[in-house]
Amino acid sequence: MIRWDADQEALRQGIGRWHQALSSGHTERDAAGVFPYEQWKLIQESGILGLPFDEQWGGLGQSLLTTMYVLEELGAGCRDGGLNFSVSTHMVSVGVPVQRFGSDALKQRYLPGICSGETIGAHAITETESGSDALAMRTTATREGETFVLRGSKCFVSNGPVADVFVVYARTHPDGGPLGISAFVVERDTPGLSVGAPVSKMGLRTSPLGEVHFDDCRLPASSLIGRVGSGFLVLDHVMKWEILCSFIINTGQMRHRLDRVVAYARTRSQFGKPIGANQSIAHRIVDMRTSLETARRWLYDTAERLTAGENVTMDVATGKLLTSESNIASAQAAVQIFGGQGYLTECGLEKDLRDATAGTIYSGTSEIQRNRIASMLGL
Repeated sequence: MIRWDADQEALRQGIGRWHQALSSGHTERDAAGVFPYEQWKLIQESGILGLPFDEQWGGLGQSLLTTMYVLEELGAGCRDGGLNFSVSTHMVSVGVPVQRFGSDALKQRYLPGICSGETIGAHAITETESGSDALAMRTTATREGETFVLRGSKCFVSNGPVADVFVVYARTHPDGGPLGISAFVVERDTPGLSVGAPVSKMGLRTSPLGEVHFDDCRLPASSLIGRVGSGFLVLDHVMKWEILCSFIINTGQMRHRLDRVVAYARTRSQFGKPIGANQSIAHRIVDMRTSLETARRWLYDTAERLTAGENVTMDVATGKLLTSESNIASAQAAVQIFGGQGYLTECGLEKDLRDATAGTIYSGTSEIQRNRIASMLGL
């Protein structure tokens, strides 16, 4: 069991002062489906975006575990699930690969803006035809002297419509398999790059999603993250961080939801007694708590082992599967316990259910996670 020190507790408690302002108007923003620029400014002021980055770039120099600990509290206190998702995407899918694999020049150019939030980052990997099969991507990056020329398109680009900079994965060798993929940093105003309009979606509606197209988009060779052919290695590192950070936010959301349900079940009376006195309701709430604590502990344990250099591929897949499906079950239970009130938009629980559904799809679907685990079991 992790024992958090005073500095970690202070960082976690510090985000609490922003909760009310970050959550204000969240149901209306969800209905409008627009990126909350005003709340993003508050995120910038909070300093949370700099958590895992070195102090020389304006970061706080914190570990993966500490970053997760603070992000969990963000999930518990900020009711805007789309904003939370955009924070994780920006920080983990863009900043983390630049810090871990980027050249000194790339770090100097991009990390200060990423840490401060002045530069908004987006992650461009998914394509219409390949979906979860990342190795089947068709976007290419062709070397021409001291430049690479990007051709192709990406879809489901989180933060894409509002991003200033993209981390883009492209094929640099036609037959290279995992060694044929490379990662690049691409600025929004690069000639040949065009960004589509935000697309409407079921949940996480304040986190804009869109397409990005590359039409002979010419990049300096210095835009390469790591080496040519190392894109799959970069992606593997990013996906571990992405799952641990994104889904620890979900456990914070589950904790807030559990607290709401417990309070409601104690005070809402039907047929002369609190509804929590009914065994069927009480058991649902117990299941919510059990799945929350199981997911939470699994994610932190996996992060500890990753930090220690252990192979956690199966554990990350299990944690993603466990947390995403527990989050949906938790949201469904909350809506049911609140009854008619839970079905109303103003209550906020139906939004939780829509947001939770995305977790079984992004970062590798539940089916992909089960296939991965089965394969590692020798099945």
